[in-house]
Amino acid sequence: MPHFTVVPVKDQAQSSYDSLEGINWVDYRDTGQDYPDHQDTVSSDGHGNHKEDSPFLSGADAASKKNDFYDRNLALFEEELDIRPKVSSLLSRLVSYTNITQGAKEHEEEESAQGSRRKTPKSPNMGTLMGVYLPCLQNIFGVILFLRLTWIVGMAGIMQSLLIVLMCCSCTMLTAISMSAIATNGVVPAGGAYFMISRSLGPEFGGAVGLCFYLGTTFASAMYILGAIEIFLKYLVPQAAIFHATDPPGSDSAMLNNMRVYGSVCLSLMAVVVFVGVKYVNKLASLFLACVIISIVSIYAGAIKSMTHPPEFPICMLGNRTLVRDRFDVCAKTVVTGNTTVPSQLWDRFCLPGNMSSPQCDDYFIQNNVTEIQGIPGLGSGIIRENMWGNYLQKGEILEKPGLRSVDAHGGVENFGMYVSADIATSFTLLVGIFFPSATGIMAGSNRSGDLRDAQKSIPVGTILAITTTSLVYLSSVVLFGSCIEGVVLRDKFGDAVRKNLVVGTLSWPSPWVIVIGSFFSTVGAGLQSLTGAPRLLQAIAKDNIIPFLRVFGHGKTNGEPTWALLLTGLIAELGILIASLDMVAPILSMFFLMCYLFVNLACAVQTLLRTPNWRPRFKYYHCAEKEWGDGIRGLSLSAARYALLRLEVGPPHTKNWRPQLLVLLKLDEDFHVKYPRLLTFASQLKAGKGLTIVGSVIQGNFLDSYGEMQAAEQAIKNMMEIERVKGFCQVVVASKVREGVVHLIQSCGLGGMKHNTVVMGWPYGWRQSEDPRAWKTFINTVRCTTAAHLALMVPKNVSFYPSNHERFTDGNIDVWWIVHDGGMLMLLPFLLKQHKVWRKCRMRIFTVAQMDDNSIQMKKDLATFLYQLRIEAEVEVVEMHDSDISAYTYERTLMMEQRSQMLRQMRLSSAERQREAQLVKDRHSLVRMGSLYSDEEEEVVEAPPEKVQMTWTREKCEAERRNRSNAPENFRELMSLKPDQSNVRRMHTAVKLNEVIVNRSHDARLVLLNMPGPPRNTDGDENYMEFLEVLTEGLERVLLVRGGGREVITIYS
Repeated sequence: MPHFTVVPVKDQAQSSYDSLEGINWVDYRDTGQDYPDHQDTVSSDGHGNHKEDSPFLSGADAASKKNDFYDRNLALFEEELDIRPKVSSLLSRLVSYTNITQGAKEHEEEESAQGSRRKTPKSPNMGTLMGVYLPCLQNIFGVILFLRLTWIVGMAGIMQSLLIVLMCCSCTMLTAISMSAIATNGVVPAGGAYFMISRSLGPEFGGAVGLCFYLGTTFASAMYILGAIEIFLKYLVPQAAIFHATDPPGSDSAMLNNMRVYGSVCLSLMAVVVFVGVKYVNKLASLFLACVIISIVSIYAGAIKSMTHPPEFPICMLGNRTLVRDRFDVCAKTVVTGNTTVPSQLWDRFCLPGNMSSPQCDDYFIQNNVTEIQGIPGLGSGIIRENMWGNYLQKGEILEKPGLRSVDAHGGVENFGMYVSADIATSFTLLVGIFFPSATGIMAGSNRSGDLRDAQKSIPVGTILAITTTSLVYLSSVVLFGSCIEGVVLRDKFGDAVRKNLVVGTLSWPSPWVIVIGSFFSTVGAGLQSLTGAPRLLQAIAKDNIIPFLRVFGHGKTNGEPTWALLLTGLIAELGILIASLDMVAPILSMFFLMCYLFVNLACAVQTLLRTPNWRPRFKYYHCAEKEWGDGIRGLSLSAARYALLRLEVGPPHTKNWRPQLLVLLKLDEDFHVKYPRLLTFASQLKAGKGLTIVGSVIQGNFLDSYGEMQAAEQAIKNMMEIERVKGFCQVVVASKVREGVVHLIQSCGLGGMKHNTVVMGWPYGWRQSEDPRAWKTFINTVRCTTAAHLALMVPKNVSFYPSNHERFTDGNIDVWWIVHDGGMLMLLPFLLKQHKVWRKCRMRIFTVAQMDDNSIQMKKDLATFLYQLRIEAEVEVVEMHDSDISAYTYERTLMMEQRSQMLRQMRLSSAERQREAQLVKDRHSLVRMGSLYSDEEEEVVEAPPEKVQMTWTREKCEAERRNRSNAPENFRELMSLKPDQSNVRRMHTAVKLNEVIVNRSHDARLVLLNMPGPPRNTDGDENYMEFLEVLTEGLERVLLVRGGGREVITIYS
């Protein structure tokens, strides 16, 4: 029994393990440093290859991680515990995971070196009602409902207004459904919609959504401030205006200047409030929401009351034109004072002072009567029929009531200010852009995801219920406004016809002031909320470092308030304030929110289509698909590739779509350098980046021993592919015989229908000088394999003389010698080459061979017609090959070929000679460790003899050696008396004659394409086949031998 001595090693266990397999830990968590985001911690394998540590392996207990290495029950796995943690370690981290919100102060303390202790945040306890539903209501209901919805109904009519509301609310509903699916796809992180989308779908979608959402929220604050200032100056305190118009046409510019001044002041005050005490803004949110709800309830109450007691808001009409009501007292041309009829203020506005019997008045005023109609007829008045359809106006067009009688007469320009007119030109798309911001605000619930008790339940339910509620309110409001309010009043944007009252306020109960005050506070509150949320959103984007130049906006005060982000937000909002028009800012806001919603829906759609395993949202009603799909862009590429591969499996490509998909077989030298890089150059010129290109090579040896060499060879090939601009893939295989490795590449390269259909390989140079048959046997075996696999084959001969990608042929010809038809590749290849800049200026010539019984003239015509139908421009020439006797040169060449073959065959008969030949090969190629594709690999594993062969001679061995020596002269005499085989003579004759014709016509061609003859069926004639190919291509600088794959690759049909 063997005896083992156990020697304990002290104080070296950890260092020994750390050096195991060259793994060196780079882990800041073990050093006591505070590393804020453990998900981004990386380690190194010692070779510069970084890998992510598991996000569940916290650095808080590094000691436990070290102890994992010595777990006796997991000794089999101890070498991988650094990347494959124990289940117990994983579960312990999962249990402690939480999604509680990290406030700005906590986040700042986490990054600060002084933040040694963090305040324990309260556990989230908000439900669906308070956490999602009501915040969404507050953000969706806004300034457009109170200031512009009545005007939209008046311009577009009830039917088109319903369509506008339905379009906008459908857009937000679909986005909310997509957002619900994202929110329910795992634990919802704190930080709002940006964090939820970016963490779930990756930085591509998250960054796009975040930026659009930020800009939309920033311009929303400007829109709310402009709405508040409009309410303040138009309806609350009109006397506060600083700029006044001297004439009616200048009133618009004066109002815009007032909006700019007061808007800038209001924005500054709000920014100070947000900077100093943001917590007070959040506490006032409930008050602002109450104002909104009370205002909406007052509208419904007023509409119901109008059925029996409509409010008294008469409007004055001159003919069918609407008059500005605050410019006169009585809606009449004359008034009776005592027993005297005197001109009214309205008369004085349209007429010059003087006698009433011969007045000098406006023609339209004289010929039309003044009437007074009810501005709010009430719900039961039937006014809904008049307001059913739209009445779009151009800028400056006077508001008219179609039902009133009017005499068309020319009115004075000086009296234009007495009429209510349109301040902007309106259209359906403009109204959609103005209304859409009133449907936004759906992400308010997701912004509070960290405060929700069950975010995965509350966000979908609360958001969808809020959108449903607001949609019903908008739709019902459209119907109520069109049913209760006169059309000209609806089209009166600022209430000029009802004594400067807010139009929606005239319908409210108990007083218009309820709407005015309520809408003012609600718009101020919405502006504060937007100005509070936008800087924090920008700060979050900046801290994620998605856009490097925004990094400065990630910093703030010591308590985490985003000071720099607030400053930038204020500057961007000021741009909206300077526009000074609510109707112009709203479409800008709509564009940003539409882009934001586009990315949200696109992210959900992409994930749904990809159906990755990680896409498992609890909310199942986001898509009609029955199945569901991590990270968008890479998964999309994989899914698109899979879809395309499955489509390719349906059947082979149509002839119209066929193009060479290349498998390039490369030969490497002993240092793993590409021996003939011009093969890659030719491939890049032929493909021009289109289609599939696989570059393969074979290393001879054992896979377990040669894995490092395989990686080095693969890297060398990739580097050369990059240099030669070959867009494709690389595959290197290790095989005991290079011939077998080539067969493996031909069979297994590609995936599904995305496989190569053409093989490109080099010519086995020096095969004649080598006495080793392996030099050409691999080449011929590859030709046979491509034929059996129905693959096309291209063999560039003299490839070193092929042009590089930097050369340009300014003239010259590409000659095609079309001897036999094997699918049309000979015509297709020059066309593809001419797409590249190297060959673009070369002309194409096609030669074909005619025998004695062929009509060469008709052949030329037919070939020209065929090329015309193929849309290929080329010169056509038919070469006649007359029958002639076999020349002495041909006979002698054939004889020399067969004598060489016979001599080599006899040399292999003797075992001693075979050993000596093997020793010779070993001596000549002792440096070659790796077998090459066509010349240096071993067909059979030959045991190399020792340097000195010591033999024990016996009588039998001595007699055998004497017989071998005595047979040598007989073998020589047999070679001298050898007569060549007649079939070989005929083949040599063809090769010689064709070569003469080709060299005669194409000796100066830039490239010659030639049909490649097939190898003989009898393998005994393989050596002769190589000689035939050599004779066929002698005297040509660049030759491309082509064999078709057994199918048509070019067609005349479109």
